[in-house]
Amino acid sequence: MPKVDFSLYLITARNVLPADKDLLDALRAALQGGARCIQLREKEMAAADLLVLARDVRALTREFDARLLINSNIDLALECQADGVHLGISSPSVAAARRRLGKDAIIGFSAHSLDDLHSAEREGADFVTFSPIYFTPSKAAYGAPQGVGKLREFCRNASIPVFALGGIKLERVTEVLDAGAAGVALISAILAQSDPESATRDFLQRLHTAGNI
Repeated sequence: MPKVDFSLYLITARNVLPADKDLLDALRAALQGGARCIQLREKEMAAADLLVLARDVRALTREFDARLLINSNIDLALECQADGVHLGISSPSVAAARRRLGKDAIIGFSAHSLDDLHSAEREGADFVTFSPIYFTPSKAAYGAPQGVGKLREFCRNASIPVFALGGIKLERVTEVLDAGAAGVALISAILAQSDPESATRDFLQRLHTAGNI
């Protein structure tokens, strides 16, 4: 079985949750809807609180036979027995993560250029996200949207799966898959919704349909 056997990559962000929603409840709903890989990305949390949360999310993902990746923190990934990590330019290197986590760990990388992609490939990343494809406030710091044309060029040059990230809405799934993406990485499209379970089901259905056209 390939390591990257999912097409929907859910990234956490407590700040997008509706006021009446708890992160664990929202993640449970998404898992009930079919999500099978979650990246825990809560950079503002204190280390002790993050460890507690990571252990809770690990237990939840195990309940659903889903994968858990930890953003940047290799020590935390080891401590909570996560399936791997998701790294970026300011994180430890992919090679360093591979040495510590082993050959079976899943390692993702946040790429914003072809140089980022090729570096991640050389060091042994299993997949990359490419962003932002469309405008989204959470990715505004990374500059103007890349657009579908750049996504297509990026995917053409990639030897590992590419997940489109940034402003991905249900109606945009088909065009990003047509551009070569292996799947979509989502934050608000799932976690900001009143019904994360239904939102997840809708995306997975669209991914399945678009992937079989």
